[in-house]
Formats: sequence, structure tokens, C-alpha cells
Amino acid sequence: MQPHTGACHCKNVMYTVDVDLSQSVIECNCSYCAMKGYLLAMVPATAVTIIKGEDSLTTYRFNKEVIDHQFCTTCGIGVFGRGKGPDGSESFAINVRTIDDVDLNTLTRMAYDGKSV
Repeated sequence: MQPHTGACHCKNVMYTVDVDLSQSVIECNCSYCAMKGYLLAMVPATAVTIIKGEDSLTTYRFNKEVIDHQFCTTCGIGVFGRGKGPDGSESFAINVRTIDDVDLNTLTRMAYDGKSV
């Protein structure tokens, strides 16, 4: 995996993530992700380091309330979600659109039917 940096729009929240962007990213059709236009990369919590701004994050939960959708309180950009993977380990769903210098046209998108979950 390659380390990447990312941030919200105002740069109050900045992070690094070890993620392999040659793998498919998730394009979920749930009511939240579809409205926000998220493209998500799933990584273990150990792959993410919040460099600054953890105190600038707020959380939104809906439906089963098992994912903490986190966004910047200043600019409103959703940087990632936090939850548990199928094996129970802590994981992050990184909003790939917040990773620096990513060419979205080069990403392979995998549809996920979150609307039915």
C-alpha cells in the first residue's frame, strides 16, 4: 500500500492513509452516500493517522447507527466513516475525493447496493 495525504476543504482536518488505489473503490447507492457523491476506500484503522483536526470532526449516524460518518464542522466535507469490519476490527471508509492528487478518472468503481442494506 502507498501512503497518501488527505484533508477536508478548509484543511482543518488532515490525515494520512495507507491505501492501494489500484483496487476498486466503493460507490454506494444508500441515501447518504448517493447524495454526497462518496467514493470510498475501506482500510483498517491502523492505516489511518489523523494529523490534525480530530477536534474539528463531528459525527452523523443514521439507519442502524453502526457507522460514524465524520465531517469537518467548519467546511462540512465528509472525510471518512468509522465503523467495524466484518471481523469486528475497527475500520475506516475513506472518502477518496478528499485524498490529495487523486485522478478520479483512473479509479475502478465497484457498485455497492447500500440502499438494500
